Amino acid sequence: MSEMRTLGRSGLKTPRLVLGGNVFGWTAGEATSFKLLDRFVAAGGTMIDTADVYSAWIPGHRGGESETVIGRWLKQRGRRDDILIATKVGMMPGEGGSGLAPARIAAAAEASLTRLNTDYVDLYYAHQDDPAVPQQAVIEAFDRLVLAGKVRALGASNFTAERLASALDISAKHGLAAYSVVQPEFNLMTRDRFEGALQALCIEAGLGVLPYFGLAAGFLTGKYRGIGDLVKSQRGARIQPYLGDRGGRVLGAMDALAVETGATLAQIALAWNAAQPGVTAPIASATSVAQLDELLEGMTLELSADQLARLDAASQS
Repeated sequence: MSEMRTLGRSGLKTPRLVLGGNVFGWTAGEATSFKLLDRFVAAGGTMIDTADVYSAWIPGHRGGESETVIGRWLKQRGRRDDILIATKVGMMPGEGGSGLAPARIAAAAEASLTRLNTDYVDLYYAHQDDPAVPQQAVIEAFDRLVLAGKVRALGASNFTAERLASALDISAKHGLAAYSVVQPEFNLMTRDRFEGALQALCIEAGLGVLPYFGLAAGFLTGKYRGIGDLVKSQRGARIQPYLGDRGGRVLGAMDALAVETGATLAQIALAWNAAQPGVTAPIASATSVAQLDELLEGMTLELSADQLARLDAASQS
């Protein structure tokens, strides 16, 4: 496994890959999910990323399916201390309201802990900003969870630089727990949601950054090169916007690097992500042990400055 990286000021550390749990209980059944989790930990992985809303978008699902699978795995495994669990609140309404209402945060945290079969979460994210709730009230609700020992560190996902900065200011002014990790969408095809002001703020404030969609919903694996390929995935609609001249340039540059390095496109995509300023580790999911092994084998891949520059040039819009 690659070197351990410090996750900002959270007190947590992770190798250069966080395992995405969005597929657990969805495109990866429970038995497969258990195998993926076992393999990830055996290979030196530490952090598993999930959310209360995974996978409420599936007919018949209510949310919490991923957390439930992880919780059953933890119970069967019988060990918790070498695992970092990250989950989120803010996209699924329920007891206490919706969004980041303080009562909703409190109730959602308890529900997540129950599903996960644990008494604490290592990293608890605001899954998205909620302008309808005063930021101080949101942070105070998270602070109560930290003080109660139910949450070790706080994260912000899908925040703008402006809103993240104001949240950090409020925490500092009032002596409250602060966001120490940021989770933006960031990959070779989607760069503008992190690069610029948000990236600069994360570096300046010493925040950990764990980007999601490191493989652009699978596009950067190279198996989706035309409209006809979209039927290969339940996420075809998400991948379709990547098709076109820019997507072709990116895949072409990655193909060339695959020849040079002997690495797969997925490994190259994650290595590029992990090499970007401010990034701690990308998040990626797998639906088979073979897919996960491919990702794990790429965690020590180091791209040269020239190779990184060529990928940058190809991915410019």
